[in-house]
Amino acid sequence: MRLDAPVLLYGAGREGRSTRAFLKARAPDLKIYITVDNGPHDIEDAEFIAPGDVEAAIGAHRFATIVKSPGVSRYRPIFLLAREAGVAVTSNLNLWGEYYREGRTVVAITGTKGKSTTATLTHLMLTSAGLDAGLAGNVGLAPLEIADKHQIVVFELSSYQTADMAFSPDIAAITNLTPEHTDWHRDLDRYFADKLNLIDRDAPFPVALGPQAQTNALVLAALRDMRRTLPPLAPFMDDRLVAAVKRSRLKGDHNLDNARLAAQLALAAGAGLDGILKGIAAFVPLPHRLEEHRIGELTIVNDSISTTPEATKAALAAYGGRRIALIAGGHERQQDYHELATLLAPRGVTVLVTLPVTGPRLATAAAAESAQIDIIEAQTLDEAMHALATRRDRFDTLILSPGAPSYGQLERPGVVFSSFEQRGTAFVRIAEELFA
Repeated sequence: MRLDAPVLLYGAGREGRSTRAFLKARAPDLKIYITVDNGPHDIEDAEFIAPGDVEAAIGAHRFATIVKSPGVSRYRPIFLLAREAGVAVTSNLNLWGEYYREGRTVVAITGTKGKSTTATLTHLMLTSAGLDAGLAGNVGLAPLEIADKHQIVVFELSSYQTADMAFSPDIAAITNLTPEHTDWHRDLDRYFADKLNLIDRDAPFPVALGPQAQTNALVLAALRDMRRTLPPLAPFMDDRLVAAVKRSRLKGDHNLDNARLAAQLALAAGAGLDGILKGIAAFVPLPHRLEEHRIGELTIVNDSISTTPEATKAALAAYGGRRIALIAGGHERQQDYHELATLLAPRGVTVLVTLPVTGPRLATAAAAESAQIDIIEAQTLDEAMHALATRRDRFDTLILSPGAPSYGQLERPGVVFSSFEQRGTAFVRIAEELFA
């Protein structure tokens, strides 16, 4: 990256701010511009350019580089225009690769679901083994924030980041691969290719695969050579791991799979069995992912981070034998809810409350599969929770696992959620108000 010509930051979130701090440290007098599609743009010492004026700014050669935040799709026409005009388009992650990659061991983890838990466990196993490891990406620090602080860096990477990742890891993992983020990637084939760009490389670094990924034809094609796969755990290790998971705060079979995958990665990065078991014992559930609360006589489960039907299925499987009220539905990304609908009654769902925009599709599919489920269509989370308060005798466990993003969803009329975190926090607060 050129540090002698102006830079445009596209996005002012965590990565945008860490990029600004990096540039200020490296080139204090460098001219910085900022543009955002919505929200605040109060980046230190940066001149704002309205999104509609970026094309003209490219034509006028006002900057030589665009550093794009992950949430901004790389497939927008403006970035093609920039490249054609000779403007480099890069990312926080790729700047880390350019300035800090050399001499460090990189463990990179992606997948549609489970990557955050797997990355967190891998990091805990490595540090519990006494290794100098840091955690960055979508969990932990932004890549440029972690800089050169650790000898081993565990990256949890979304498809937004792997799509144009310009360097290779030393060890990688794919948890699973199912449809998601078609709005960002424009189509499903591109989403799969962008996700698998992490491993679809000439460099023969080893790769660990979760159970679903092991039988996925697209994953295997990207892997190219099965000899790259890390071996499964030895039987005695697996027995010890299973026992440790049962004693831990990891819930559900999917988290046992995540622990196995993390153990494979940790072993490959230099940890031993003792560090692996200590890492499992130290695990604390991530916020908004199967985050469990006891409120009154109810088990309240905040799984707001769930943005796919597969995540909702995993949440239900983690609470077998319960009478469940499920709140689901959110931003439309053409999710397929048919299989989820078939599993609701067998997994113990007695009440289903759906939310816009995808809620009506799930409600219709669920009604066709089971007449026993009480189905309520609500417009806001507050309305959903109050409807459940009138059916308190029908469930002992209440799970918010939307199977869709929070974009545009309402807590109550006129109050829009800005993130899944805000949605999850509101869910727990309303539950305390109604059920404590």
